[in-house]
Amino acid sequence: MDAMSNQGFGFDEWKPFIVMIAIEMCFAGVNVLLKTVLDQGINHLVLITYRLSISAVFLAPVGYFWERSTRPKLTFRILCYLFVSAIVGSSLTQYLYLLGIQYTSATFSCAFINIVPVITFIMALPFRTEKVDMKERSGRAKVLGTLICIGGAMVLILYRGPALFNSSHPQQYAPTSHSPSLGFSPKKRAERWSIGLIGLGLGTLFWSSWFLIQASIARRFPCQYSSTVIMSFFGSIQSSVLAFATGNDLSIWVLKGKAQILTVVYAGMVGSGLCFVGMAWCVKKRGPVFTAAFSPLIQIMSAMLDIPILHEQLHIGSIVGSIIVIIGLYFLLWGKNKEMQKCATKIAQEEEELDVEVKVQEQEEEPSTRNHQVQGLL
Repeated sequence: MDAMSNQGFGFDEWKPFIVMIAIEMCFAGVNVLLKTVLDQGINHLVLITYRLSISAVFLAPVGYFWERSTRPKLTFRILCYLFVSAIVGSSLTQYLYLLGIQYTSATFSCAFINIVPVITFIMALPFRTEKVDMKERSGRAKVLGTLICIGGAMVLILYRGPALFNSSHPQQYAPTSHSPSLGFSPKKRAERWSIGLIGLGLGTLFWSSWFLIQASIARRFPCQYSSTVIMSFFGSIQSSVLAFATGNDLSIWVLKGKAQILTVVYAGMVGSGLCFVGMAWCVKKRGPVFTAAFSPLIQIMSAMLDIPILHEQLHIGSIVGSIIVIIGLYFLLWGKNKEMQKCATKIAQEEEELDVEVKVQEQEEEPSTRNHQVQGLL
């Protein structure tokens, strides 16, 4: 903390931290709501389509009026970036994640996403968005943190362990054919759990890719509201096309009950709307690895809501794996912070040296200027 203070960290420097904590709190609420309506039988792609459509409609007026004077020209290349961003950050990723959260649990899904910062860091290395200097302690810390996180992820995937406690509360909703733990044999539950793991694994890879793509978009089209609107629009089209391609039953588009309506509206306006705007802003300010590093907070906040509301069982494998991942993230972020401090110090030194060179040059020019003036008078 003292090191940060010495580097002149003010309120503006802490804004990304505050924004990301608020975003993770909102995501935790979204996860619990999604788990509830998924077990009630809502179609995944219908939920995604409504969610992204609401996000686009909600943010369109804000993006148009707020950024109309600063918005650069929307080129075909930027549209292609946004279209791919919609695939890996909205439509396909959300479908895979919803599949995983339905077949496992909200708490376990959040724990699995703890590896997003590590995957983002590894994927950023070839694109030179992140650098590792093994001669520096910061570089070694980032590598060590990455290896520890991978170990924690393996624990999450391979070891479930016993439940810490058994909930005596009944489910607040009627069990359906979509419920992951009711009405299935142990073999069937294991198969569904495996499907959920595959969905979460692929979704995590795509989600990590989104941070890198967003970093590229932020350089070419630095308008968070407008880019989120376009991305949500593309994502809603993609998910609706998939929904119609996989089924012709129009009854799946009818929302049933207040819970489904509330979930769709909240997930659209907050989860896919304001949260994506905030993350795009944080990627622009602090980079993709910093933004992805706050993912573990979702698990802690989700568990605080998931266990008392949905009465999910908390397994020891999720706790042990998450603790290992968080320890690895500490090393990773420590190394990242040291690099930022070193970079800030280097920039300050270069500016100071430049000021000294300018002053020396001005002092050298003053005598010659005076001589020319004297000669002119003579």
